Formats: sequence, C-alpha cells, structure tokens
Amino acid sequence: MTILTDITTLKDIKLLVDTFYAKVQKDEFIGPIFNEKIGNRWPEHLEKMYRFWQTILLEVHSYSGSPFPPHKQLPVAKEHFDRWMEIFTATTDSLFVGPLAEEAKLRATNMAEMFNYKIEYFRNAAENLKL
Repeated sequence: MTILTDITTLKDIKLLVDTFYAKVQKDEFIGPIFNEKIGNRWPEHLEKMYRFWQTILLEVHSYSGSPFPPHKQLPVAKEHFDRWMEIFTATTDSLFVGPLAEEAKLRATNMAEMFNYKIEYFRNAAENLKL
C-alpha cells in the first residue's frame, strides 16, 4: 500500500493536474465541454494549470493573468461545477494527504463557487439587456 504524502513540489502539482484533467477529458458530463473549448490545446492548458497551482499552493509565482475570462462564456451551470469538484476532490484524495492537499480542495471549491456565481451574473445581466 502506498503511503500518501502532501503536495510539496512541482512534480506533485503536475501529477495532480495531469491525473485530474485525464479524468475530466473522459467524463461524460463535463468532458465534452472541456474538450470542445480546449480542442487540441491540452498541453498549453495543462502548462497553464501547473503554473496556476504552483503559484497558489507552493507560492512560486509562475502564473500571471486572470483565470475567469476564458470561462465566462462556457455553457455551464452549478451541476457542472459540482461534477468538476467531485472529480477534483476524489483525485486529490487519491494522491495526497496533508495541509496543502486540503488547501487545494478549499481553493478549488472557492474558485468553482466564484466562477459559477460570476457566470450566472453575466448570463442574467445579458438576459436583462435583451428585455
């Protein structure tokens, strides 16, 4: 039996990100949305995610930018974010244990909630403009 450790290195981040997105790509519910949006740019997306999580968890400031705008127009709802979190939590728990693993799940939860809120806000604002 493998003893799980915490997320401590870029190698750990890459393992988490690669494992998670491999599951996302195959998921019947959210996979088609990601695969259509990202297309053949998965390597570029994964590199960006490595830098994002390295900045968030390891305080190595390798990511800059705003993560929300690329997600603003996605055809997603709360159920999609719930599934994303289900996969992220299960992946994290299967690979790591410790304070940074818990921090990753907390940050992912907060991000999912914020993205869902903002997408709904912009969607409702656009609908109200049409009225």
